[in-house]
Amino acid sequence: MKAVIVRRHGGPEVMDYVTDFPDPTLGEGDVLVRVRASSLNYHDVFTRRGMPGIKVPMPLIMGLDVAGEIADVGPGVEGWSVGDRVLVDPINRVEGGLMGETMHGGLAELCRARVHQLVCIPDDVSFVDAAALPVAYGTAHRMLVSKGNVQAGDKVLVLGASGGVGVCSVQLAKQAGAEVVVCASSTAKLNRLHALGADHLINYTERDFVQEVHALYGKPSRRGVNIGNGLDVVVNFTGGDTWVKSLRCLKVGGRLLTCGATASYDPKEDIRFIWTFELEIRGSNGWQRDDIDALLKMVRERRLNTVVERTYPLADAAEALRVIEDRDVFGKIVVTP
Repeated sequence: MKAVIVRRHGGPEVMDYVTDFPDPTLGEGDVLVRVRASSLNYHDVFTRRGMPGIKVPMPLIMGLDVAGEIADVGPGVEGWSVGDRVLVDPINRVEGGLMGETMHGGLAELCRARVHQLVCIPDDVSFVDAAALPVAYGTAHRMLVSKGNVQAGDKVLVLGASGGVGVCSVQLAKQAGAEVVVCASSTAKLNRLHALGADHLINYTERDFVQEVHALYGKPSRRGVNIGNGLDVVVNFTGGDTWVKSLRCLKVGGRLLTCGATASYDPKEDIRFIWTFELEIRGSNGWQRDDIDALLKMVRERRLNTVVERTYPLADAAEALRVIEDRDVFGKIVVTP
């Protein structure tokens, strides 16, 4: 079958498009999925580069998010038939493992998955839209809804708002009735975020977001008439030099939500802000099946836009991942084998 594989860690040059990779073989409880769409995530960049403590079997087919049709079923599979439209939950929640990292993923014509990973795709949801959901949108849903408890009246800042997690975070916060401030690196991206509902726009390459937030909501104070100044929530999955700045934006009792660290996982810390303003740091690790189900329902009801900026053929998967690595994207990138 056709596939894009990596045999070693490195840059875009380690991704090879091949036409003769062995088809998957099925065992007990396995299904064979004919891949129609696989969305890429920044996690795929980390997998290609290599991550401390995570052993990746080589050669590897990357691609966490997989949507397609069942091409065959293995022994013991019940309730699913050839031709069923399915989305694969990237996490193997029974045996353990992650699609596109510890087992072959979606950058191929065919993909093997365990039957308990399957999610039915409704007929009125496209493969491309479905593939955009699990990792980025699922992570955003768990972070803001399941863990973050963002609600009506909250003032929410979303950093890295133009990526997959970011554009979903903006939409979910607006659905909850929050007032949303976004940071992005260009006027074009900010205009598109405004179209998704963002109330206040900050170009972080031109202006300091802490100063802009203080101008909007006042400098946080722990006493007196200004005790309500600041933000209720900051969504920060970048880490790095934005971490302490995020703390400085939060009101007394404010919440910092994090699900990753695309810039740096070991930023400088200033715990004085945490105790002085009684801040809450809420971590969110990935998604659960309920998050995927909720997102599919939102897409069906046209309450959520998957924001797929571009699709690429399988042969151009290395270029598709480069676009994500260079942050030259708004929303999601999808490969269609």
